Order: sequence, then C-alpha cells, then structure tokens
Amino acid sequence: MNRQIFVIGMLAAGAMTLAAQPAKDFQSVFTVEKKTLGIKGANPYFPLTPGYKLSYRHGKETDTLTVLTETKLIDGVETRIMEDREEKNGQLIELTRDYFAIDSVTNDVYYFGEDVDVYKNGKVSGHEGSWLSGVKGAKFGMMMPGAPKPGQKFYQEQAPGVGMDRFEILSDSETIVTPAGTFEKCIHVIETSPIEKGLKDHKWYAKGVGQVKDGEMLLVK
Repeated sequence: MNRQIFVIGMLAAGAMTLAAQPAKDFQSVFTVEKKTLGIKGANPYFPLTPGYKLSYRHGKETDTLTVLTETKLIDGVETRIMEDREEKNGQLIELTRDYFAIDSVTNDVYYFGEDVDVYKNGKVSGHEGSWLSGVKGAKFGMMMPGAPKPGQKFYQEQAPGVGMDRFEILSDSETIVTPAGTFEKCIHVIETSPIEKGLKDHKWYAKGVGQVKDGEMLLVK
C-alpha cells in the first residue's frame, strides 16, 4: 500500500489522534495522509475560499483577512494563502501571509507558517514571527479541527524560539454580538504560548462565517 504519512513529533504508546477524545495536554503530534492534505476541503469555522474577506475594528485599529487565489508549496504540501492586514490610524503596521492546508477527509485545517512584514513609518522594519514548516526544525500545527469540541487542545505553531502558539476550545455554545450581526453557537478558544508568558488571546468563531471576534476586535463586515 503506497501511502505517504506526515507525523509530527514522536508517537508514544497510546498517543491520541484527532478521532479520539479530547486530550489532557496540548496535542503536538498529528498523523496526516499527505495525499489528502492540500487546498481541497471545507471547514465551516475556518473558510478558505479564494476571495473570502473578513474585516474587524476596535477603536482606531483595523484588521482585514483575505483568502488569496495564490497557493504556496511548503514542506511538500500545497497551501492556501491568507493575507492579514493590520492598520492603526489608517497606517499599515503589519502585513502577514499565513499558509494553511486542509485535510479533504476530516476538514481539519493545519497551519504551515507565515511570512511577516512589520511596518514603521510606511516602511518594512522587520519580519519578527516569520516561520515555515520544514525550515529550521519548525513543524505545522492545528489551526481548526473539522469537528471542534470543548476540551480539545492543540499546538498551532511549532517553531521553537519563534512561535509556539497553542489553543484550547472552551465552549461551542456562545453568542457574540458584532456590528456585522449576532452569531449563535460560536466556538470560543483561548490562545496561549509557552514562550510568551502572560499571553491569553480569546477568539470566537461562527459556523459558516469564521472568526467573528478577536479580543476586542469585532467583525464589521
């Protein structure tokens, strides 16, 4: 049987798969069939349809997520590119190209890295936070499971010294009110990091829409 399998980390005896019950610790080992991993599939909580756009605002800060038609081959997998454009007082402060792949069987969305341009006074001043799966020991992580359940814990980023974000699903039944509408039965997650002490980002995702709230940033369009 000719199958290519991606395995992240060391599979200990009894290691849990996505089909198992929620793990007590943050899952860092993912077994994925490479032939089903790419840009085909659809996750209701994390749309990756080219041209799809979500806009957020809090005070003078705005954030716009746009799924591009472009793709990028990373770690042997074709990934979909999402542009994340952050502005403050009308000036660009950060422009990120995030790379995602989806398992066409489970609809689990995996995060393969990001290219970051940090701006100061209209010019690129750095690339802090950039990483790619397969480069300098970095490995892809889980962005959003196809069937999210409270209690599940996953690493999103596995780039030692650069990004080790992880998340836990707290609830799947919350209601969020935004300028773009009221969304029920939202997934509520909290993001933390072992290398960024004190980091606690709360985010909410609505089925059929995607992220509707990020901290104080609310969906406006």
